[in-house]
Amino acid sequence: MDSSPEFGSSLFLHCPELTKENPVKDHTIEELKLKLGNKEIDSDIDMIPESQKAALHSPAQQHFTQEGLIIPRKPGNPILENTDRQNLHRELLFNQKIGKNVLNQKSELQRALEKHKDNVARKELDHHISLQSHELEKVLADRIKRRQDAVVVESDDKGLSKEFLEARAKLRTRTESK
Repeated sequence: MDSSPEFGSSLFLHCPELTKENPVKDHTIEELKLKLGNKEIDSDIDMIPESQKAALHSPAQQHFTQEGLIIPRKPGNPILENTDRQNLHRELLFNQKIGKNVLNQKSELQRALEKHKDNVARKELDHHISLQSHELEKVLADRIKRRQDAVVVESDDKGLSKEFLEARAKLRTRTESK
């Protein structure tokens, strides 16, 4: 690019809008700060009410102040609008009021105590059932147990005696052959 004064002046001659000031007055940041600083917030200029929110989604209907500024719109709160979350929160609050622990957060000691109580209750139930059985049932169960034990002992004795007989027969054959 040529840095001669002729080049710069010729640019302004070809583009006269660069030298002219814009007829619409632009506000600088300082001017806007002064305006906002001096102006108190009016109570009649509030945010757009909730009932008119749906109408504002179309760009054709925007609410403006007297100065031409767009009135700020309060955004929706997704937590308050979500009914599932509200119901869950309501249920958790209710359970907390009645003292019910929904999250199953028990200490290790509480869990051990519950396990011990369950074991004791189970043993008491077994003992209670055994006491309630009739005398005849007890006698029959004892006889069945004795017979089963006797059958097991006899089968063990027979097995041992067969082994002894075989071993004795082998020893006899050896001693006779010598």
